[in-house]
Amino acid sequence: MEFNPHKPIYLQICSQIYEKILNGELKADDRILSVRDLGIELGVNPNTIMRSYETMQNAGIIYNKRGIGYFITENAKDIVLSQMKEEFMNDELPELVKKMKLLGIGLNEMKKFF
Repeated sequence: MEFNPHKPIYLQICSQIYEKILNGELKADDRILSVRDLGIELGVNPNTIMRSYETMQNAGIIYNKRGIGYFITENAKDIVLSQMKEEFMNDELPELVKKMKLLGIGLNEMKKFF
């Protein structure tokens, strides 16, 4: 995985897992890689992976079965979808609209792409 230098790595790892949840690769009660295994796979310090897992656990996206590992929660997909929509609406959409105005791109022109 190539990391974006403008966003914390632990959040990029969360985003990678969120995408897998949304596209159905990870479903409720699926076990995810251990902190150590994911760290090795991504070439990232296990402390960074742990921070990602803590972030997702605090958001209710994963849960820990002590001694067994981390698993996807029952309502993870809904939580991730809501969270990602909010981020898009607050962060990305305003930038997109700003750029569209700057370039003189109207809604009719945008419809051609959809």
